[in-house]
Amino acid sequence: MLPTIADVLALETVRRGSPRVVAGADRLDTRVRWVHVGEIADLAHLLRGGELVLTTGVALPEDPEKLADYIGDLASVGASGLIVELGRRFVKELPPTVVKRAEEHGLPLIVLDRETPFVQITESVHARIIDIQLEELRASEQLHEVFTELSVEGASPAEVLAQVARLSNRPVLLENLAHQVLACESAGRDAGALLAGWEARSRGVAPAERTAYDPASGWVITTVGARGQDWGRLILICDSAPTPRDMVLAERAATTLALGRLLERHQESLERQAHGTIITGILTHAYADPDEAAARARAVGVPLTGRKLISVVIRPTEPADQALDGQAQLGELAEATAAACRDARLPALVGALDQERVGVLLPLPPRTQAEPALTALAERLRVLWRPGGLAFVLAAGSVVESIRDVRRSFLEAEQVADVAVRQPDGRPFYRLPDLRLRGLLHLLRDDARLQTFAERELGPLLAHDAQRGGDLTRILRIYLDAGRNKAVAAQKAHLSRPAFYDRLRRLERVLDTDLDDVESCMSLHVALLALESFRREPR
Repeated sequence: MLPTIADVLALETVRRGSPRVVAGADRLDTRVRWVHVGEIADLAHLLRGGELVLTTGVALPEDPEKLADYIGDLASVGASGLIVELGRRFVKELPPTVVKRAEEHGLPLIVLDRETPFVQITESVHARIIDIQLEELRASEQLHEVFTELSVEGASPAEVLAQVARLSNRPVLLENLAHQVLACESAGRDAGALLAGWEARSRGVAPAERTAYDPASGWVITTVGARGQDWGRLILICDSAPTPRDMVLAERAATTLALGRLLERHQESLERQAHGTIITGILTHAYADPDEAAARARAVGVPLTGRKLISVVIRPTEPADQALDGQAQLGELAEATAAACRDARLPALVGALDQERVGVLLPLPPRTQAEPALTALAERLRVLWRPGGLAFVLAAGSVVESIRDVRRSFLEAEQVADVAVRQPDGRPFYRLPDLRLRGLLHLLRDDARLQTFAERELGPLLAHDAQRGGDLTRILRIYLDAGRNKAVAAQKAHLSRPAFYDRLRRLERVLDTDLDDVESCMSLHVALLALESFRREPR
């Protein structure tokens, strides 16, 4: 970043001249692009703007009005300031008209009370400008390599911000145009304090340039967008004035984020990613305390404190034909879920949990019942979800009172979804009491005793079918699902009654049991349900 007039005045070579600011004292933050020594009155047409002019005034006109015009000409071409050495033309003070005109134009005007070699000033300032330019060039080259690699790897916004925080050791945030935080890397700071009242604070900082430093807030702000469509702002929070490298860093990160969004085809929106990151952080205890999770959720417009919290898992009942199609459809399902929450006036965190499930964290007011809210969400989602899309089940965990207990609620919802997806019966939503025996067996599926029981009951039958390519296990399931009604079971199996009865006799021989015995059939049915819980894929 180019030096300011104040920076120039602080140089030892300038200080030896005993500089005094006589006009434009409020404009000493003006940047100096170059230093130009000039004694002629018609100097302005030789300048390009940003020059700090040095003069002794020996060739300037005698007429005060022409001197004032000289000042006006310098200001009109964008000169950053004027330094006049006293002693040759102007002995102790500048003419009042000159000072007055400089003040009117906001042109910093400085006098040197002592004789100072101008060459020393130009060398000092130009050396600093060149050093800054070289520093910016080196920083740009290094950051170009880092962020090019991130772009090639398709890094997420969270990964980009993590790199920015590491390189700058400063907190960095990405917000949308509604001033909601999409991603945040606190760089070891208190995230709760960082995000407190974020929207109001952010709305109060609106620089005119696409990349700018706002001294009042200490923020470096750069607009994020491409193809003429801006969609967010990246904000680097600084405790002191940013370095040129910080400015380049912010701009390169914004470019990477914009490019990443342009390349997104089968991925979630940034809002879904932001929500998913918060949900995952809660489930993995990634946040230092629940207050940080609440602050991050509040920053995206979802209040969690003082609410009842209920976790929801939405899972397609059938896998997509191809991985990319499945990822795209799951992303669409997440977007439809978010839209359904908005339609039902339910603020919620909505994001993909993995390649198979969409997670929802619903904060409900203390007096709101969970069942009506879940019903409203399920109804709106089925209306909004496009025809021909993947069928799905909506499973809910228990209502909890604290963010600390959300993980337990999500685990319960995931278990309910895993069971419901195998045999959905059209309910708007499923909860653990709805699953009854099947749910209990699913919860116990990793218990070695249940596995031993199922193997003891069904082992000979499974071995028989595996060795002979038979379908007796399917026949047994149909028979038991039909309530041991042989006529109904034969019809469902698409077999004649004699053929079906023959299969049942073969089953009795293989299993060495009586299929008319109620207790035996009950044990076999439980074993079949347990077997289904062991096999992860839906039938």
